[in-house]
Amino acid sequence: MKIPFSPSVYEHAAALIGRTPWEVSRDAELLFATHRAAWREYRHSPVVVGIDIYNLEAEAYGGRVVEPGGSGIPAIAEPLVTSLDAARGLRPFDPRRDGRIPMAIAVGRRLARELPGADVRVPVSGPFSTAISLRGIAGLLEDVALEPDATREWLLWLAANQAAFCEAVAEAGLDVAFFESAAAPPLLSPRQFREVELPALKRAMAIAAGIVGHPVPCVIGGDTEPILDDILATGTGYVICPAETNQAAFVARSAQAPHVKVRINLDPHTIAHGDRAAILREVDRILALAATRPNCLLGTGALPYETPPANVKLIRDYVA
Repeated sequence: MKIPFSPSVYEHAAALIGRTPWEVSRDAELLFATHRAAWREYRHSPVVVGIDIYNLEAEAYGGRVVEPGGSGIPAIAEPLVTSLDAARGLRPFDPRRDGRIPMAIAVGRRLARELPGADVRVPVSGPFSTAISLRGIAGLLEDVALEPDATREWLLWLAANQAAFCEAVAEAGLDVAFFESAAAPPLLSPRQFREVELPALKRAMAIAAGIVGHPVPCVIGGDTEPILDDILATGTGYVICPAETNQAAFVARSAQAPHVKVRINLDPHTIAHGDRAAILREVDRILALAATRPNCLLGTGALPYETPPANVKLIRDYVA
């Protein structure tokens, strides 16, 4: 069965030039070199300009990203705000000057210019993922439980603030890659997702779609089968079926929206550490699922840093 193959290449791109994710994440020349090398190696789509893709907005608001050491992924050191009251006092960031957002957009523009045919996108985080980085997991989950209405309003504010970011991306002639994995169960229950997160998610995606001129993919990892109906209610035309969820149930339920592309993700551990036979068994498992509905792609989730390039090319060639 022939099927489009869409590996997710973020921190793994740094390994292709022998640098750490931290080094690449802070340097425009290295960021360009890594994603150019990855595209030349895999010819994947889309090319997402980033390493630690969930840190851009939080850092632009004032959060501090720390060096993890080795091949670890950079992360926010500690919450920027310790209460919802403090969170409501944050000022919107300026995508033209704050944090690494200007660097990501500039590198994206350069990649699009020098890699004709590549679909280059800048990562934009959903409101809950941004809120987790700013408030911390424990603090935000406490807010969701004790102050759901106030939390929902803050998430709506964060969603509205993404307009300037999306406009800057569009003005550079680029497209948006939209990510919101922090909102998936089990961090939020399906009820909490629907009542607290979904209004802000819809707003963020509507803003992005209005600016770039088309519905944007809604990339949410984790156990998303229980919230699939709500994800589809955002109007997206592209979802992922993560390795962490009940993939058979997810694909079956997604049949209600055959116009929506479903990227079914392979198990990342198998891709990074499996032998040829194990990798091809995993691919065949996904191909069998994809045969049950139209409009499927084969995906990987975020490729681990240490993934052998030969494994990725094996999958690409096998499904081609």
